[in-house]
Amino acid sequence: MRLTTYTDYSLRLLMYLAAEPGRRATIAEVATAYGISENHLTKVAHGLGRLGWLATVRGQGGGLELAVPAQQIGVGQVVRGTEGGDLPAACFGDTPVACTIERACRLRGVLTEAVEAFYAALDRHTLADLVRQPRALSRLLFIDAPPARRRRAPSRASA
Repeated sequence: MRLTTYTDYSLRLLMYLAAEPGRRATIAEVATAYGISENHLTKVAHGLGRLGWLATVRGQGGGLELAVPAQQIGVGQVVRGTEGGDLPAACFGDTPVACTIERACRLRGVLTEAVEAFYAALDRHTLADLVRQPRALSRLLFIDAPPARRRRAPSRASA
């Protein structure tokens, strides 16, 4: 199963904030650390806020922070919340597409089993599990560098 960019950015943003609990970050700071679009990240932050995992503080000293502890945010929950109702095949929908082999096809059962296994694996982990080495993660994301010394993350093209 391939995750959408939206889910990828959601997990990255949550990991960034979980790396230093209690510290607020701005969209610009996170976007720079990962080398991703601020516009896309703004949409992600809004969505995560609506789902209850992210809090936004306005004004001087404001920014983004986790709304709940990282131990209480399940990776499976995040992926389900951000992926929406994406289904592995058209025959899974509420109004399935007519299929000429439906009566004899076993694909639906196999794909259902695969999706359940995928989420079962994700459900065994929390956001806290993803940031078990917060200092190392912070250094990679330039979190602990003073703002004036932070540098843009290398792009994938140059990596």
